[in-house]
Amino acid sequence: MTEETIVAIATPPGRGGIGVVRLSGDYATEIAHALIRLPNNPIKTQHATRGEFVDPASGKILDEVVVTCFRKPRSYTGEDVVEISCHGSPVILQYLVKCCLDRGARAAEPGEFTMRAFLNGRIDLAQAEAIRDLIDSRTLFQAQVAAQQMEGSVSTRLKPHKETLLNLIARLEAGIDFAEDDVSIAGWEEILSGLDQIQAGLGRLVESYSFGRIVREGLSLAIIGRPNVGKSSLFNRLLNEERAIVTEIPGTTRDLVTETANLDGIPLRLVDTAGIRDTVDPVERLGVERSHQALVDSDLRLLVIDASQGWNEDDRNLLEKIRPLGPALIACNKCDLLPSDDRDKTAALESQGVVAEEEKVWISALTGEGLPQLRKKILLIAAPARNLRPEGEFITNLRHRQALKEALGSLAKAREAAVHRMPHEMLLLDLYEVLHSLDTITGATTTDDVLGVIFSTFCVGK
Repeated sequence: MTEETIVAIATPPGRGGIGVVRLSGDYATEIAHALIRLPNNPIKTQHATRGEFVDPASGKILDEVVVTCFRKPRSYTGEDVVEISCHGSPVILQYLVKCCLDRGARAAEPGEFTMRAFLNGRIDLAQAEAIRDLIDSRTLFQAQVAAQQMEGSVSTRLKPHKETLLNLIARLEAGIDFAEDDVSIAGWEEILSGLDQIQAGLGRLVESYSFGRIVREGLSLAIIGRPNVGKSSLFNRLLNEERAIVTEIPGTTRDLVTETANLDGIPLRLVDTAGIRDTVDPVERLGVERSHQALVDSDLRLLVIDASQGWNEDDRNLLEKIRPLGPALIACNKCDLLPSDDRDKTAALESQGVVAEEEKVWISALTGEGLPQLRKKILLIAAPARNLRPEGEFITNLRHRQALKEALGSLAKAREAAVHRMPHEMLLLDLYEVLHSLDTITGATTTDDVLGVIFSTFCVGK
């Protein structure tokens, strides 16, 4: 398959100032020469050359283009690559692709350019997946994390553990193959020490996924509370736009309203729920039922109360409902309506024994008071490792986490075998399983089926 020359539009669908058609393969430059007239210069390697796209049927000029050529192996795919930049007319781009197909190219599959980069040794599998994450990033922090992983941060973190593992395997293999010769054989204490060292390092990587998942996928936060406590006003404040309807009439929000905000680099999916109360209105009742479901589905729940009215039985019931579901935070809204001489707001709330200090924030959705503290507490509760792990110090991919957990499972078996002084041959079986699990992250021993799944999620042209 990689011997064929492939072609695709590499820019997003629609009209734009520029559109790019990408060719990769042994006949990329030959096909480009057949379609592009170069009045002054032939295609130069790693140079942008102005040319004219000539209609093969009529000989008329269809567009002025810029052609860039990259020769193997110093290209993205490791093959000859030609990129033709046209004006971003879908008609021109599609016709140029058709002309390339007529001259022997094949339409690229989703992610096939990046798959060829992997197969040709330009990148490893973790780096390929990071390219997809960079394309899909919604915040600058996500892009920074993906860029670190594109540079090989995942493989770099795995490298010392793989080296320790390979050294241990080599010592055990040597002890078996050259048992009659004067070869140093690894002692059991040395074996156990090496296994513990690998286990500790891989364990830290697995633990880092709890934050890495949040970075890659974002958080969902359900804003709940009684009617008219200011949920929609707070929703709009967190978004910095008037997205939800706000009135003084209780029960204005009848359905879930969702939007995504950028919370210090973390995509935060906000869900403004209907005010939870007993109601006979069938439409409002359906909204309340959906609110209850949003509570279950969200990563974090934000209970809004009216601080000017104090706690009531409905607030307490809601708090008891959300606490078993996971992390929760209480926003004491409308604090601007409290008497100006009431400075001891926190003590007044704690005296009722309702919530702890770390669970609540005093805010005013009207004036913006307390909003920075609320954002900080949301991150602290949902992503406590946010400021402890630089961009390249955690894993974000579920497939990597599963592979690491499989490696840890095999390590546990190897350690048990070492504790019971099992033959080295038995120990090696488990160690090779560990190596195989780690190799599936970078792609050294992966299967074609895994490759197909991974690269099929890329866009066409990448």
